[in-house]
Amino acid sequence: MNLVELFSRTLDTTLPVFAMVFIGIVLKRLRLIDRDFVSTASALVFRATLPTLIFLSLIKADLGVALDVPLLLFFAFATLGQFFLSWLWARFRVPHADRGIYVQGAFRGNGGVVGLALAAGMYGNYGLSAGSLLLGVVIVLYNVLSVWVLSVYQPGQTTNWRAMLKNIATNPLIISVLLAIPFTALSIELPSWVMTSGDYFASLTLPLALICIGATLSAASLRSGHQVALSSSLMKMAILPAISTVAAWLMGFSGPQLGLLFLFFASPTAAASFVMTKAMNGNVTLAANIIALTTLMASISITLGIFLLRLAGWI
Repeated sequence: MNLVELFSRTLDTTLPVFAMVFIGIVLKRLRLIDRDFVSTASALVFRATLPTLIFLSLIKADLGVALDVPLLLFFAFATLGQFFLSWLWARFRVPHADRGIYVQGAFRGNGGVVGLALAAGMYGNYGLSAGSLLLGVVIVLYNVLSVWVLSVYQPGQTTNWRAMLKNIATNPLIISVLLAIPFTALSIELPSWVMTSGDYFASLTLPLALICIGATLSAASLRSGHQVALSSSLMKMAILPAISTVAAWLMGFSGPQLGLLFLFFASPTAAASFVMTKAMNGNVTLAANIIALTTLMASISITLGIFLLRLAGWI
């Protein structure tokens, strides 16, 4: 396979995902969708269609393949490493008041939408099922670490661990993973009409979520961006994915395992970081800037990353 064919194959994976984001931008500009639509659709995705997608992908999966304990452990430790590395950098290079937002923007990825969409595009059912398990692990880490670092730098804020544990325990994505595991482990089959209806409903998830991402991108927010947002975005989209992916390769991961890890490492900053920053009375403009910048950068950085990894023969 020559370089042109290799690059074309890479675009076949990434372009459909980011085309949906662009469609969201266009639909918002044409006023075919508005803020109320985005709010309702985002809630539908988070509370219903995405949990359904995760549940169905897991009950269809072979847990002997999807439940990759070394992969899950490496991803968890790599996430911790990204968190502390970005925090260490922020302590020396970022104003005190913005450090928590910087760190959260640098390590908290949008694996639930962008990561899963790309994983499904590259690896089909394996990408969805193994990616869903990765998502179940990282949701807990993202919430705990984000609350911790934000509370350190937000005056008057204390860490409400009881509320945070309640939010984790009632998270629809975590619940869907836990519900699916007995079905898969015991080989319990659902009626075919349930599976078909579920597939119809779950198929709304990725296009609807990606359109909502595009519709929430704000040119005004980008114009008000500054150096801290750009620094956090570069950390999220270039530095940390590169370090983590090379570390994974050195640990012996390759092929679909390494590809899956890279897609989750390289996913843009999650929109949930804005919600959490707002709840902690932080700099919401900075949080919005980081989300917008990383989302726009993702189409280039992820495409280039996949191309280079395939060129090197690592995936």
